[in-house]
Amino acid sequence: MTPMGEQGMPVGETAAQLGLTVRTLHHWDEIGLASPAARSAAGYRLYTDDDLERLRRIVVYRELGLDLDAIRAVLDEPGGDVAEQLRVQRAQLARRIAQLQHLDEDLERMIAAQEHGILLSEDEQRATFGPGWDTSWPAEAREAYGGSRQWQQYAERAASRSADDWKAVTRTVAAFDEELGAAIDAGARPGDATADALVERHRAVFSQYFPITRQMQVHLGRMYAADPRFAAHYDAVRPGLAVWLRDAIEASARAHGIDPDTATWE
Repeated sequence: MTPMGEQGMPVGETAAQLGLTVRTLHHWDEIGLASPAARSAAGYRLYTDDDLERLRRIVVYRELGLDLDAIRAVLDEPGGDVAEQLRVQRAQLARRIAQLQHLDEDLERMIAAQEHGILLSEDEQRATFGPGWDTSWPAEAREAYGGSRQWQQYAERAASRSADDWKAVTRTVAAFDEELGAAIDAGARPGDATADALVERHRAVFSQYFPITRQMQVHLGRMYAADPRFAAHYDAVRPGLAVWLRDAIEASARAHGIDPDTATWE
């Protein structure tokens, strides 16, 4: 027998014994799920042994994941199939476990992307990005930009990209290089309509990595011309292309009210 007064146990003691809150017991009483059988002379709830046994069963089923309506059906419906109720709950639990496993896999990929940038092996990187790809570049990029918002955005996109997705990005970039080369061949000059259109196209293409503003684009253009690796890439497409692209980006920035010399990375 549970230690209690002559009529029953007060609500506070009952809640403490079962690891519940008084508010929970009041709620269960209000909805008719577990109402105390007795009241004190002052009108306070008192829980009998039978009440406590019902409460213990409710706690067990609630910990198994049944909602209150399902618990009521298990406890109160004559001939209710408890095993079937539990099978339904188990099936729901299996679906939730599968969802959590997928979430865990997604989180693992997100962590790896934040730490490494590209979730491809070195061999996969070379196969995806071509023989000119340097597999040390992702680590260098993280070292330089790992704390930035742009790196976070880049990693969020990288986390969901497969080798085929990266190949599609690479094809888009390569096609843009050809557009730049064709513009040079056609005599386009920084500031003209063709160059301005290509500057817009550049921002769209490279925003596949992270969103690029016009001011950020100015910094990228200057990096293309100043960094020997980027300059070599663009000048291999057409001699002088790195400087041409920088100048085209700066001309477009001026047309949009941005002074390239004071542009900030934002």
